[in-house]
Amino acid sequence: MRKYLFSAGFALLVAATSVSITAMTPPAFASQIKYVVNNIPITTGDIAHRAAFFKLQRKKGDAAQEMIDQTLRLAEAKRLGIRITDQQVDAAYQRFASNNKMPLAKLDAVMSQSGVTKEHFKEFIRAQMAWNQALGARYRSGEGGSVTEQDAVRRMLDKGGSKPTAMEYMLQQVIFVVPASERAATLAKRKREADAMRARFNGCSTTREFAKGLLDVTVRDLGRVLAPQLPSDWAEQIKATKVGGATPTRETERGVEFIGICSSREVSDDKAAQMVFQAEGGNDKDADELSKKYVDELRKKAKIVER
Repeated sequence: MRKYLFSAGFALLVAATSVSITAMTPPAFASQIKYVVNNIPITTGDIAHRAAFFKLQRKKGDAAQEMIDQTLRLAEAKRLGIRITDQQVDAAYQRFASNNKMPLAKLDAVMSQSGVTKEHFKEFIRAQMAWNQALGARYRSGEGGSVTEQDAVRRMLDKGGSKPTAMEYMLQQVIFVVPASERAATLAKRKREADAMRARFNGCSTTREFAKGLLDVTVRDLGRVLAPQLPSDWAEQIKATKVGGATPTRETERGVEFIGICSSREVSDDKAAQMVFQAEGGNDKDADELSKKYVDELRKKAKIVER
């Protein structure tokens, strides 16, 4: 599910690489509030940027309705506690440029001179990544064609494959808590403290002992997690960290965190097959249908006011 949606989102702009920058003249956008969606404003400028985005993709679409849908998706992701950081968005923007063999300066110029702007494209990326996680969570919860462990194994074997394996991790989460009211004053200090503890980390058995003398430090045993179930914002770092080590620290809405890798092993069972099947998207048609159903539900519950 996650792989399918993420790839689809980024494939939208491939046509931009062939656009002549010098041939473009950026339109001037006046910005007034056009819609209010659950108290979130959408401006005529937002809609004009999305219309320019459609033009750049050589794609037809209703820019206003697309911006309403994007606003609903981002709000739903926020409600679910999904947060996509600026660093994640910037990294994805850089990857897009690299994958299309474009220096960042050229991509910035394409976005600017087409009237899309890099800020609008980055917000599109943020929305895609957040919705991807929200939809993946709903998919795994049993909606939209979720398959049983036995069904996943049968489908893979029917295609001539063997039962897949997956890495299973035993994880521990360490959070240096930073209250929102103290974030500006104490975040840098807390990050230094977290970096110091992370440097001393040598296995999960001693973490709580290290944390005893520290203020507002939470240690959580996350238990066993299969690789396809890893949170997308931590997955790459966890996979790159050796057993007994810890990921680099990250600033989050809770404070400063890192993940300790207690142990890992390769497993091959029906549960692993189910997770791998669902992580790979299962069925693209199912994903499209689930996304449409989810957005339709959000629209029915939303308060959408046109100015």
